[in-house]
Amino acid sequence: MRVAGRLAASVLEMIGEHVEPGISTGELDRRCHDYIVDELDCIPAPLNYSNAPNQPPFPKSICTSVNHVVCHGIPTESKLLKRGDILNIDITVIKDGFHGDTSKMFYVGNPSTAARRLVETTQECLYRGIDAVMPGATLGDIGHAIQTYAESCRFSVVREFCGHGIGRVFHDAPQVLHYGEPGTGMALQEGMAFTVEPMINAGRRFVRLLPDHWTVTTRDRKLSAQWEHTILVTESGREILTLRHEESHR
Repeated sequence: MRVAGRLAASVLEMIGEHVEPGISTGELDRRCHDYIVDELDCIPAPLNYSNAPNQPPFPKSICTSVNHVVCHGIPTESKLLKRGDILNIDITVIKDGFHGDTSKMFYVGNPSTAARRLVETTQECLYRGIDAVMPGATLGDIGHAIQTYAESCRFSVVREFCGHGIGRVFHDAPQVLHYGEPGTGMALQEGMAFTVEPMINAGRRFVRLLPDHWTVTTRDRKLSAQWEHTILVTESGREILTLRHEESHR
């Protein structure tokens, strides 16, 4: 899991210099796919993945969610990034049978003050959720830490999607909600591995699923942001398995 997490993080570190106005999300997908397969000798977990009977296989190797897209945006050649966009790139790699899952927000040029505030608040939500992870804490403690901070900043928490257990299986138990009450839900134990991946909306929390059965957008078309890490519960607290070099302060 440590190896898979480190490799997933390296994809986000690699792709950052290519996020610029005029590039297509399809080109970002190709660059990530080639890096994952040729340089890292990994498998891109999203490619051809499906977890529901009526859901078509995901056609690309990464998710690219721009502006009001909450999650699971499908990269295309026609989607060109524009100056001022905000972009989430979600990476999951499989290395020796284990998954590493992480995502990061990117700015395309200079975002608006409101967009920057949303992105920064969402990252702080992620860190506050992670800081609640320790043996004996509960899943509700994680959700409560995220929800209270997001709502104190007058943003809303998406409730239809959540973090998840991860290891040899991409999406496993438990579900890690990004809202909740302290002291409720499953107690955390040393050795558990799961993702924390809050999706925070600038407007109301409600979302809709597009006809492609993957892309999720805000219902009111206002901005959304997401950050994600894979976390291991340790004897003394937690370890971020997908930590990037820029986050060495964590």
